[in-house]
Amino acid sequence: MRIVLVICCLLLTACYNVERNCNDFKTGTFEFTYVVDGLEKTGKFVRTETVNIDYFDNKVDSASVRWINDCEFIQKTINPKSMAEEKAIHFKILKTTEDTYTFEYQLAVKDPYKKPRIEQGTAKKID
Repeated sequence: MRIVLVICCLLLTACYNVERNCNDFKTGTFEFTYVVDGLEKTGKFVRTETVNIDYFDNKVDSASVRWINDCEFIQKTINPKSMAEEKAIHFKILKTTEDTYTFEYQLAVKDPYKKPRIEQGTAKKID
């Protein structure tokens, strides 16, 4: 009986596909929340096919966007002010809903001496 139950569970989960309508989120105006010193804040960004403009903490920052495929892109700060800002970031859209997408991001070029740091976030399309 247990074997039948396990097989049924495996069959049901094997058929489940995560929705990824990435083209709906390539361009537009988006909001996201982030935490700084324990305080949750809201930021906004506007993305075109080739440029991303971030608005957060009363700052504006621009980055180039190069799409690898429909769900992944590389973002690089246009006018970096530090060595850290010079590093490109790889974004991957993991799943989408009607007006949000969940993504992960990490440095595009791996440091062979450090464990990769992968972060996740969610953005909401507002326009």
